[in-house]
Order: sequence, then structure tokens, then C-alpha cells
Amino acid sequence: MADPVVIEMANKLAEECLAVQSETGEDRLFMEVGNVLGASSQTLEEAFLTAIRTRMANEQGRAFLRKKLKAHRDAHPKT
Repeated sequence: MADPVVIEMANKLAEECLAVQSETGEDRLFMEVGNVLGASSQTLEEAFLTAIRTRMANEQGRAFLRKKLKAHRDAHPKT
């Protein structure tokens, strides 16, 4: 398990990276950032990539649920 300070840094960097990705449309920017981190700290790189992947997976899960709920509501409109 990584040091809590490393995890905190990785989480902040992940949030910033996702914001930049969203604004620029570069959906693989996190991979470039990971490469930069890996050149000097494998520990921070791993924590960062974990933080990115969990956030991206969370968003994909939420999008899936929104889609399922919309499909359900469209198929079963309230009268």
C-alpha cells in the first residue's frame, strides 16, 4: 500500500488531469502523465493510474445506470 501522502498527491493529480482531459478532449492524456511520473517515481505513477482508472470506471458505471434508467422510463412512461 502506498504512503497516504502519495495517495493524496495521486488523487489531486488525477482530478486535475481529468479536468484537463475534459477541456482539451485528449482522452488518453492520463497515459502521458503516467509516463512522465514513471520516469521519476513508479510509486506515484501506480497510485495516479489507480486513481484515474477508478474515477473513469465510476463515471462509466454511472453512465451505464443513467442509460438503463432512461431506457426503463422510456419503455414504461408514467401516466
